[in-house]
Amino acid sequence: MLIQIDPAAETPLFAQIAGQIRRSIVEQRVGHGERLPPAKELASSLDVNMHTVLRAYDVLRAEGLLEVRRGRGVVVSSVGPGRAKLIELAHALVAEAARQGLSRRELVKLLEDV
Repeated sequence: MLIQIDPAAETPLFAQIAGQIRRSIVEQRVGHGERLPPAKELASSLDVNMHTVLRAYDVLRAEGLLEVRRGRGVVVSSVGPGRAKLIELAHALVAEAARQGLSRRELVKLLEDV
């Protein structure tokens, strides 16, 4: 899995990392049960702080896309690419709403009315 970040981008580094891992799951370049690199190793290869990678992993864990297992590391959960795609679309929707000046509250109201 190839991850590239742009330190000059407005998007925080952890979000860039999480987004690229999410995309890899959606495109099934990484699958259920596959181990991801340890945070320290990935941080070193990207030349970022290990806590940046840990934060990206934590975001994906909270979304249900990754499982953190003691002694086994970080693995892709069995949720599947369908859910990963929905999460990716939700992130894109929130970002687009912000670009258009809508608050999250206004976006939620809009979705409730659909």
